Amino acid sequence: MYTPKFALGNIPKKVKIGDITIRDGFQHEEYYIPTDAKLWFLEMSLKAGFKEIELTNFANPRALPQFADNWELTEGAVKLRKRAVEKGWINSEKEVIYTGVAIDRSRNYPIIEAKKAGKAVPDRVLCMASTSHAHMVKNAGKDHPTYLADSEIVIGELRDAGFEVCGTVSTIWGCPVTQSATELDWAVELSDIFLRMGATDIEHADHDGQGNPVAVYDYYARIMDKFPNPDLHVAHFHVTRGYGLANVYAAMQAGITRIEATFGGIGGQPANFLDRTPIKGTGEYYYSNPDAVGLVTMEDLLVMLNGMGVEHGINMDLAFKIGHMMEKVGRRTLRSAALHFGDLPKYGEVKTYKNYDVNEWKAKYPQPRYPIAGVPAENWN
Repeated sequence: MYTPKFALGNIPKKVKIGDITIRDGFQHEEYYIPTDAKLWFLEMSLKAGFKEIELTNFANPRALPQFADNWELTEGAVKLRKRAVEKGWINSEKEVIYTGVAIDRSRNYPIIEAKKAGKAVPDRVLCMASTSHAHMVKNAGKDHPTYLADSEIVIGELRDAGFEVCGTVSTIWGCPVTQSATELDWAVELSDIFLRMGATDIEHADHDGQGNPVAVYDYYARIMDKFPNPDLHVAHFHVTRGYGLANVYAAMQAGITRIEATFGGIGGQPANFLDRTPIKGTGEYYYSNPDAVGLVTMEDLLVMLNGMGVEHGINMDLAFKIGHMMEKVGRRTLRSAALHFGDLPKYGEVKTYKNYDVNEWKAKYPQPRYPIAGVPAENWN
């Protein structure tokens, strides 16, 4: 295994949490989420303290009709951000970064033209390359040479127009199409290419939940050794196999401070069925049970961070309110355990104390009554 320079065991004392529910979460739902509902969740996210929010996807609405309202939603989001300043939820509009997804080169040009015309646009645009050739073709419809050549052009045009650009590297720990593992250095090289092209940050994505904590630490240690600025990197984990929060912790041990999640843990591959109608999406689902997939659950992530004493800046009462409403909108019980069992004390906030003198037992038994294997005798002194 790769030996990193970064010391294992230390975790950041403060992190930034990105709310990607409205985009990545809703793209997997098999019924249309009304624009007003999306704006409600957006307003609540602003109130709760989220500063990095994914809004929508600018893909062809015939393939992804969940985002047919992308321009209407973007306009509403910009208005809400202005209102957030007026209400004192944020100090300035620049505090909150909205992201729109535009994977195909052609879908970026309307965004650029809208900005030139003074219309509402996202602040940051996300493009994506998979380490897996099979997933690259299935998701973007192009191979690596073609897609990266397109990305070189459009990233420059987006940056020249004043946008931030996120280069997403996907299928880092495994491909859902072929179920094959990825050479981690190839994923590092894709990150390097995006940064050289002009990307402002990189989302490192486990879009199939195949990563495990050892492999996740291994990868992020390589990333942080080569590109040591934590603001350049975003951790994105799915929980298809249940490793999501463990992988978040492993990434934090490598120095990662930006983490994405969705309320209720919803999200995943774009739906191929919407409101009782088959649609294109990205083709057949990777797994037979589409409800079994999803992302790291926001509520559980926040509670875990609280328990670890890591500052995240999110209002927990509002986060739980969002979570309960997500279950109403989702028409089912979602993945969050914290939503139903509550928050936990921050690490170190002790409220239960010893009320019994144990020294009499130590005096009575200076050594255990019966031998304890593997514990030196002096440890009992």
